[in-house]
Amino acid sequence: MDMWSWICELPNSDEWAESDSPLVFQLAIEEDAKHNTQKSILLKAERTSGSNTETLVTFSVCLEGFYYPSHNPHKTLWVSDPCPLSADKPFLPLLLQLLQDIIARAPFTYDNTCPRSQLQKLKPEPVSWILDSHSPESFSTFFNLIFLCRLFWLCISDAPAEAGYLYMESLLGPNLSVLSTSKHVLRTFLTSIGVDGELCFMRTLGYMLAKWLILKGAAVVGKSQSLTKNNLRLGFSYATESHGFWSLKGYAPVLSMTRIGGSDHDQSPQYPVLEAKDFVLTYALAHQQLEALIQLEYTAEFHEGFIQVTARVDNLRFHVSKLGFGTNDNGDYDEERHFPSKIRVWVGPEIGATYVAGLSLGRSTDNPEREVETQKVVKGNFGKSKSSSLPRLKATARTSTRKTMKNWRWEQDAEGNAAVFEAVLYDNTSGDEVVTWKPGMVGGDLKTKNGSFRKRYSGASRAFNKTGNVVFARDQHGEEVVWRLSKDMEGSVLKWRIGGKVWLSYWPCNVQSSHIETRCVDWCDEVDLPLIPPGK
Repeated sequence: MDMWSWICELPNSDEWAESDSPLVFQLAIEEDAKHNTQKSILLKAERTSGSNTETLVTFSVCLEGFYYPSHNPHKTLWVSDPCPLSADKPFLPLLLQLLQDIIARAPFTYDNTCPRSQLQKLKPEPVSWILDSHSPESFSTFFNLIFLCRLFWLCISDAPAEAGYLYMESLLGPNLSVLSTSKHVLRTFLTSIGVDGELCFMRTLGYMLAKWLILKGAAVVGKSQSLTKNNLRLGFSYATESHGFWSLKGYAPVLSMTRIGGSDHDQSPQYPVLEAKDFVLTYALAHQQLEALIQLEYTAEFHEGFIQVTARVDNLRFHVSKLGFGTNDNGDYDEERHFPSKIRVWVGPEIGATYVAGLSLGRSTDNPEREVETQKVVKGNFGKSKSSSLPRLKATARTSTRKTMKNWRWEQDAEGNAAVFEAVLYDNTSGDEVVTWKPGMVGGDLKTKNGSFRKRYSGASRAFNKTGNVVFARDQHGEEVVWRLSKDMEGSVLKWRIGGKVWLSYWPCNVQSSHIETRCVDWCDEVDLPLIPPGK
């Protein structure tokens, strides 16, 4: 599917007469043997006239054959704004319209009564710059992704069910690779439009992928495609360096994450086989997306014989977003959500780097002390009792132990020259690591109404904020790590690695269910480390 090349090769104003028939790009087609007809989804380009005889082209998405035996077998789902062929960037209005439509349809999050999607208006300058800074070949895959996102809403919401099925089976499934092949252009686009537009766009994309994964798990679409781990890695991440920060942003629909543990009756590693009563619950859980920000602060100091690079955690934010369109889409299951249970972040030089002389960690392995308090009380009466000539004596002894335990335990480690920051969630009543939970564990009985981590988003000792998310700032884990580099690296810009692995777990919160699971996703990318002394 190469729509952008087809659009760019449309005839110019001198070659295209207004009386000519619309040019057609066939997006998908399905043979209907029962009625000896074809069903197809088409993109049409039609020449129109503007003021002062300006040549314009208008695009439309049309369905054919879906309304048989209706007298109107052709239906237009969408019509673009006119694009002036004589302009320097004639198809910039088309691209802006597609992007604005996608952002405007972003799913709400929690009780957001004024969604950002209603406030976010794209400016043409960043999108125009993306057109200028990328070749038509690299931009083509990005345009395909944009068009697939816009076409999703048309085929799912505004068309017959057969058109939605054809879109999922013949368009979205075979072209999901555009998410990875367009990564460079998509990264540039997200950083240029700002964080509000980025969230709206990625939640729309996450909703589309979640729907496809649900249908794929039910074997409705993608029957010819294997359910392999690599096939399901539909998340997106990118890393940046600016203003003394290394940042990694990651997005992953929950169903695209690798499933590493769950209830005994869940057989598939990706799609559990559930009891009928749990289908509504898992359907609600499938409409969730992990949104992560890993932000590290770094400095470079130049000494006489070496360069010292220091890094520490500035902000780690992990948000489980609900991809829905109302505050109570799923009834009693609306408040059920996955929660982060283990987080692993690493940063360091590229593999094989010989310019690093050493790495110093900033935190020792935690070896907490246990305070034991012993109290003995002796009471006695040395007088004789009336019934005995022996003295009366009474003694008591009391022993108590105090142990303070936090929900999150922080550790540092090293893998070669890469520093590792790790946070693990524990049950502060039983001491069990949450990511290893199984039904029937001590303190985690599913049949116990007040079992571990039920009502986990309320109470003073909760491990999450009230929306079920986790934020770690430098006051939580501010110990720095230090690398010493060769002085020969001064004046260069090195490639540094940054990555993260996040485990999400689910445990019933407000409902009675036997469904539990843990999933994980990992990201890795490169960032710049400029080693340029001040003033040079």
